[in-house]
Formats: sequence, C-alpha cells, structure tokens
Amino acid sequence: MDYVVQFFAGAFLCNCIPHLVCGLQGSSFPTPFAKPRGVGMSSPVVNFAWGLLNLIVGLVLLSNWPVRVGLNASFLIFLLGVGVLGVYTSIHFGKVRRKGAG
Repeated sequence: MDYVVQFFAGAFLCNCIPHLVCGLQGSSFPTPFAKPRGVGMSSPVVNFAWGLLNLIVGLVLLSNWPVRVGLNASFLIFLLGVGVLGVYTSIHFGKVRRKGAG
C-alpha cells in the first residue's frame, strides 16, 4: 500500500507544476474542467486552483506515507510516479498543442 500511495504522491506533485505555473503566469491551460475535458483551455484562476489542489493532495500523501530520499524502493516508486505522469502529460499536451496550431 505504501508504494501505491508514494507513486500517486509523485504523480500529484508532478501534475501541480504546469497548472501552478500557468495560473501564476496568467496563462490558459487545459484542465479536467475544460470543455472538452483535458483539451479545452481553462482560465488562469482555474489552473491555479487545480494546481494548488494537486499540491495539497501530494503533500498530504507524502506527510502520511513519507519517502526517504536515496537509493531505496519508496523513492524510486515516487520518482516512477513523477516520470509516468510527466511522460503521459508531455505526449498528451504535445498532441493538444499540435491540433490547436493546425
């Protein structure tokens, strides 16, 4: 169970970054609340709120299921969560941007 939670902590913390950045920059970016979901653009305020929620969830998960930084299973699982979500969103939003530019 610890490894599953630590994986999702990494995923939530990875996901908070683009939403917080876009919100703080005043830029639109897709969120689950956009139409169509995950493709349409959401306002900077919605992005900031979504990013903040992801940050809070990730930190709550880490505070209850801590990860010790180093060469150990929990840290590697945490990094796997960051990596899986990072690769998925890179591919997904790359496609979204290419469709929008075309």
